[in-house]
Amino acid sequence: MTSCMRPYCDLIALRMLLLISLLLLLVRSDSADNRCLSALASTCEDCLRRGPECAWCSQERFLDGAYVSQRCGTVSDLRVRGCEEEFIENPNVKVEVNATVSSSQVAPREISIHLRPGSEASFVIEVQQLERYPVDLYYLVDVSASMQDNLDRLKTVGLALSHQMKEHSSDFRVGFGSFVDKPVSPYIDVHPSKLVNPCSDYEVHCRPAHGFIHVLPVTENMTEFTRVIQEQRISGNMDTPEGGFDAMLQATVCQKDIGWRPEAKHLLLVMTDQPSHLTLDSKLAGIVVPHDGRCHLEDNIYSQTTNMEHPTIGQLAEKLLDNNVYSIFAVDQVQYQWYEDLLDLIPGSYVGRLFPKASNLKDLVVHAYKKLLSDVEVQIDVEDGQAHRFWVNVTTFCPDGSSVSGNTKCSSVQPKQTVFFKITVGMSSCPAAGEDQEVLMSVRPVGFNESVTVRIRQVCGCGCTERGRCHDDLNPCSTETGAGSTDSCREDRTKPVCSGRGTCKCGTCVCDASRLGNIYGKFCEMDDFSCPYERGLVCGGHGRCVSGECVCLPGWTGETCSCPVSTESCVSNDGLICSGQGKCVCGKCVCDDPQRSGTFCEKCPICYSSCQSHWSCVNCHLSNGLGSDGFQLCNHSCAPSVDYVDDITELVRGKYCLYPSSDKCQYRFLVDLASDRPQLHISRHPVCVWSRRYLKTFLSTFLLTVTLGIAMLAAVRQLLRARNCWWQSNPEQPFDDSHKDSSFVPTTNEKTITYRRDRLPNHPVEMHSYMPKMPLSGTWQ
Repeated sequence: MTSCMRPYCDLIALRMLLLISLLLLLVRSDSADNRCLSALASTCEDCLRRGPECAWCSQERFLDGAYVSQRCGTVSDLRVRGCEEEFIENPNVKVEVNATVSSSQVAPREISIHLRPGSEASFVIEVQQLERYPVDLYYLVDVSASMQDNLDRLKTVGLALSHQMKEHSSDFRVGFGSFVDKPVSPYIDVHPSKLVNPCSDYEVHCRPAHGFIHVLPVTENMTEFTRVIQEQRISGNMDTPEGGFDAMLQATVCQKDIGWRPEAKHLLLVMTDQPSHLTLDSKLAGIVVPHDGRCHLEDNIYSQTTNMEHPTIGQLAEKLLDNNVYSIFAVDQVQYQWYEDLLDLIPGSYVGRLFPKASNLKDLVVHAYKKLLSDVEVQIDVEDGQAHRFWVNVTTFCPDGSSVSGNTKCSSVQPKQTVFFKITVGMSSCPAAGEDQEVLMSVRPVGFNESVTVRIRQVCGCGCTERGRCHDDLNPCSTETGAGSTDSCREDRTKPVCSGRGTCKCGTCVCDASRLGNIYGKFCEMDDFSCPYERGLVCGGHGRCVSGECVCLPGWTGETCSCPVSTESCVSNDGLICSGQGKCVCGKCVCDDPQRSGTFCEKCPICYSSCQSHWSCVNCHLSNGLGSDGFQLCNHSCAPSVDYVDDITELVRGKYCLYPSSDKCQYRFLVDLASDRPQLHISRHPVCVWSRRYLKTFLSTFLLTVTLGIAMLAAVRQLLRARNCWWQSNPEQPFDDSHKDSSFVPTTNEKTITYRRDRLPNHPVEMHSYMPKMPLSGTWQ
């Protein structure tokens, strides 16, 4: 039973979902109308700010006497109320693409969109990875004492890495820089001897601590790179964290000093065995000036290391993105988790475990480069101070066919493959007066040297404002007119002032506000709510209400404007109106035959089920001798298709029928309703009911039936007579109670019955009756 009820429950659930969807649609439509029809919308600009569905009518004499806020409404509502199309202020959302700017990786490069408050627009950008890029790799190495083994390994692995990277790059170059920490207390020991040699206690000559030193700009000269690495010495500090973020920001923003090439992929390789100081750590040294994000290299040394705080993670991520720099963290196993947590905060970053003595440095860099290139991700930035008024949604379409809304990244992208990003931008409100009406937004693929510039034009004004005519101006009262004159506010002398639904001011009617709708007209004689409703809408939404009657829009008719003039909705697949079996009334088919049904009167389950309905067709074919001419001459009277058969008894599917012809014979035919169109099969051989053969058969059957009936009656009579004779010959024979239940015991009752006549009889009559005694126990069976 559960399985039987489940389809019924599913049907109920489906109906409920449809009902809820319809209600939500009606509520949404009603809320849109209510949002536009607000008394606060007194100007065209106020109206457009109400929402993207609101429009303003600047037509003169529109809704005479109504409040100026009635000029604001949906486009369909304004049309219904009589506003001509050319006077409707409804700026459209537009997306314009500049395809003239060439690009090899990102397209398009420039997009311009026009947005209204509450509206949104979508566009698609394409990002394609090239097969081989020029690559700039900058080594940023922590040269604190604990990194001695890794620094020694770098002296030998640098050349091998260069050779291996040339297999994946068309032009590979390297640079070098070092960092330790801010050279102030409490990060380092500020004793004079320690400032010169932080490792003096260990009898090792170390270089002084420093925030960042740029040693070698990116170069293709590997001999020079090897020489510089061999000259590097370790340094020392006191606390565990290092100044890695300080050095990373300078290596990123000092493009000219580092030598980053615009056309190359930029890789910043950070080698360290400790975490980095964060922004607030600087306050321990009394440094409270926030980092300004600029380059401060003097003689290749970071000059503001003791004056500015460490940069924030967000500030560092922004600068890496702006300068198209990938960051690779080659860190000790102990610090791996700390740097892994930064991956979600720093786009285009990779972290790898650095084995002891940097034995896997070459493979780590190659794998990181491949991984970073295979991840295609975009970052979207909106101009500062304006971002709060916009929202952005990104849907990514990856080469493997997957698509995810809200995701900005595709992984495992191969060279020459294209990733598509569908970006939707919406605007919540207009800018304040005096602010720029154009906002810039940038879409940057992480690590790419190409980006997309999006210019957002905020449409918050109206064309009628520039023309100086958005609504009718009411002239102030003059002393000659007289504030008390109301004659011009009456339709005639017998009618009330302003039809009783307004106030006469300066000889002009100002109509009352109504919760039911709008009252307007020169004498407030018209409204948009006193007409018949259809589907909850005045005049079915296809007309306007004028003086209590619907004035239909072109293409609609009827009392409620709910009937389309066109009969297109009644045309069936065969090109006929209502399949040729009805008339089109109010956009729906009304069938001529009440037995027909269906959207186009195409259904008639019982039209061909009766035999008599086909007699005219059979008669037509018989009149033409069941010849080939009948198929052409009888098409007008035959709805089904017809064929002739010799032996109709061979057909087993369908309904057998008889047609009485004029020669006292009958023709058999069969109606087959199994197919979409009925099939009529007519027998070529008639059946003559009054032939001698059939007469003999009828008489034989009749006589046999009468004889059998008389014989049965005689037998029954003999049985009844034999039964009566037996009872008369054995009146005293007791009943055979051998088969009776032993619980029934016979008893004798005596009763005297006296019959009254004119005189009493001489002897009473005695009658004896045997009645069974009630059962001694149990119940009646």
